[in-house]
Amino acid sequence: MQQLLLFVLLGLGSGALIAGIALAVVLTYRGSGIINLATGSIAMLSGYCYWALKTGAVGSGMSTTPALVLTFVYTLLIGAAMELIAFRPLRNASPLAKLVSSLGVLLIAQASMLLAFGTTQKPQPPILPSGVVTVFGTTVPVDRFILAGIVVAVTILLAAVYRWSRFGLATRAASENEVFALLAGLSANRLSMVNTLLASVVAGSIGVLAASITQLDSISLPLQVVPALAAALLARLTSFAIAAAAGFGIGIINSLLDYFSNQSWYPTDNGVPLPGVKELIAFLIIITAMFLRGASLPGRGELIEQRLPFVPRPERLAAPAVTASIVCAAAFVVLPFDFRQALINTLIGIVMALSLVVITGFVGQISVVQLSLAGVSGFTVSHLAVDAGIGFPLAPLAGAGLAVLLGVLTAVSALRVRGVALAVVTLGAAVAIVNFGFINSTWGGGDTGSPVPEPHLFGLDLGPRSAFHGLDGGLPSPVFGWVVLAVTVALCLFVASLRRGDFGQRMLAVRSNERAASAAAVDVRTVKLVAFSISAGIAGIAGALYAYNFGSVSAERFGALTALALIAFAYAGGITLVSGAVFAGLISTEAIVPHAMDKWLGINGNWFLLFGGVILIFTLIQHPEGVAGAFYKWLHRRRRPTRADAPGRVRPEAQVER
Repeated sequence: MQQLLLFVLLGLGSGALIAGIALAVVLTYRGSGIINLATGSIAMLSGYCYWALKTGAVGSGMSTTPALVLTFVYTLLIGAAMELIAFRPLRNASPLAKLVSSLGVLLIAQASMLLAFGTTQKPQPPILPSGVVTVFGTTVPVDRFILAGIVVAVTILLAAVYRWSRFGLATRAASENEVFALLAGLSANRLSMVNTLLASVVAGSIGVLAASITQLDSISLPLQVVPALAAALLARLTSFAIAAAAGFGIGIINSLLDYFSNQSWYPTDNGVPLPGVKELIAFLIIITAMFLRGASLPGRGELIEQRLPFVPRPERLAAPAVTASIVCAAAFVVLPFDFRQALINTLIGIVMALSLVVITGFVGQISVVQLSLAGVSGFTVSHLAVDAGIGFPLAPLAGAGLAVLLGVLTAVSALRVRGVALAVVTLGAAVAIVNFGFINSTWGGGDTGSPVPEPHLFGLDLGPRSAFHGLDGGLPSPVFGWVVLAVTVALCLFVASLRRGDFGQRMLAVRSNERAASAAAVDVRTVKLVAFSISAGIAGIAGALYAYNFGSVSAERFGALTALALIAFAYAGGITLVSGAVFAGLISTEAIVPHAMDKWLGINGNWFLLFGGVILIFTLIQHPEGVAGAFYKWLHRRRRPTRADAPGRVRPEAQVER
């Protein structure tokens, strides 16, 4: 019993960290209506700033007080820049655009810290006292109590301000109905700025104070937004008290799991406690919050009707498909081995982006779990080949089938939640799948990954180590490139045909308005289930190709931050277009454009991640339909008149459907 009490008290520290970030999430949502996925990144930036000033990594080293003051100013500047550059221009954009904008901020923050300080964890200098106190015969670090007390005090202060002050009442009015708030003389922009600054200060402060609770690197603090979102959702993104209480509860549960993992009855994986249980519980809490507290998040009365990017009807599919196939097939032979590998990565990235085009671009469902579904397929291919001797093509078919099964389960969630709420659910699912599934050495790959043998068909080696090499004699073999090319072109044509067909029209109807679609005799439930199945199947095929491409699969390749980066690239390319998926594949991780930039200009992947975040926000503001969509508009605007423009005929622009 004494040990249980000890771990409950220790959980106050991690609970305070989660509760602090949850308070910042609620603050941002109240002010601007944005679920800020970058809230944990703000904590990370402030933590790095204080560490750099204190230790002399920047400058000559400072004492605690001036370092704290400069960190406070730095956090305010970050918050103001985030509001003015990323949030305010998108005030009247769709919820998807707002969510993706915060994703762009997250990518910029992570890439900037990787470029500045590398991947090594930094020892954060503690600010809170490091002594211990004895409670009921149990010795507990005193900083846990102090940090928890600070968060509780902030919670009470925020609750009081937002309940009784004029500013709090104005924020509540604007969050419930922006139109009425404007008519009452309230400035939504000013309210949003103040709330964003408050959220930044809360998140930044917790990032500095929680030195003894968490690690200072580019991953740990940004991913704390997942349990914080669970706490914020339990509070319906409105109640500070419930968000803080839920955050403390999650922290205590995680601490008790640490205690239980040392017991003999706790399930193990090759002698070590079962990994990923904390992330799985966070996901279950998110699911529970969604199902018990309502299908949707509290809405806002928007000033302007929100619209998703347009979805033009694909035309002239054969000519570009044949031309691209011939060029790529020849490139696999003549290109040096490194560019050949980058071209294969590009094609697999295109397939992954096609999965997002179907589910997000055509149906409007924001799913973050697609890359995890690809990982499920990849690990299935590996285990079927290594453990059961089942190889190509049955293994990848089975992998894609399992991905489809999980995709249908995701669709069941989408029948009750939608929009950004579905994005939060799938983000929790992605983190849980990676930590609970992929890191497990029994059904995943453990810390070292899982091997994947070469694919063979009728005795012919179709893999990267096939006997036929390119002109330079290096690997990967062009044979595997041709296989990936054939699959990619086929899937591009399939997705384009899907958009042109009757089912594509029904998907667009569901995306536009589910109630109107249902009134027009469109079976919304069936459309969603089929769309999720198709999207998951495409992601599963991408996962199988990935497994064969690298000869092994590991959890690192399918992480949640990588999945978010993929969504960012897909949105920047054009989330509603097959050509947008091609653009996303070109700029995705280890694809041909990043590889060329690294080789010729010395710009490594972290620089490209930073560039990706910047171009994502720029694209959202200037061209919401993405680079490919903007090019489509420009191309058709410059198009010469043809016979189709004759009087009585429908112009191509009129065929553009929204």
